Amino acid sequence: MNEIIQSIAVYALPIIFAITLHEAAHAYAAKYFGDLTAYSQGRMSLNPLKHIDLIGTILIPLVLALTSSPFLFGYAKPVPVDFSRLRNPKKQMLWVALAGPAANLLMALLWMLLFVALDAGGMNEEYFFRVAKAGIFINLVLFAFNLFPLPPLDGGRIMTSLLPNRYAYRFAQIEPYGFFIVLGLMMLNLLHYWMVPVITIANTILALLISPIKFLLN
Repeated sequence: MNEIIQSIAVYALPIIFAITLHEAAHAYAAKYFGDLTAYSQGRMSLNPLKHIDLIGTILIPLVLALTSSPFLFGYAKPVPVDFSRLRNPKKQMLWVALAGPAANLLMALLWMLLFVALDAGGMNEEYFFRVAKAGIFINLVLFAFNLFPLPPLDGGRIMTSLLPNRYAYRFAQIEPYGFFIVLGLMMLNLLHYWMVPVITIANTILALLISPIKFLLN
């Protein structure tokens, strides 16, 4: 039980930030390109309570953690986007979808910078390093997971935007079954073959970006 409490203390803040900024980024991008649906519903907000889903964000991950599940799964309240209201729906769908994962990638970079700053400053408190590591890990996981090219995930929206109209329409028909397909892939541990390479590549790129700062601080 103590381990679970410690894990909650370490992961709570990074998870809240990761979910909140991911969803707010979608809402901001949608408003920028002409759809005010999320904005009018108050979802273009940094208030975590606007985005947290009691079941998907708290109960499901907690139950899976308590039962030592081989995989963790959760979700936030999806930001409502009416793509037909975008000025150029098919083209701008890509940017609205990409905004969420991009926010996670940026947050992973910021947590990485925090870790480097803590290390350079001689911080001795392990808790802060664990929180920074958790922030990097969670955001890279969300970045990779949401880019999986299957609707209703962001990667599926991106694929729909990139495909020619005829194929995009057919591909979009998968959406009602996408959740169950992704869940099945997770349970069979097949999603691992997508997640690990994407996380590794993203982490390597971020490490290269901060390497000059790390060098200067050390």
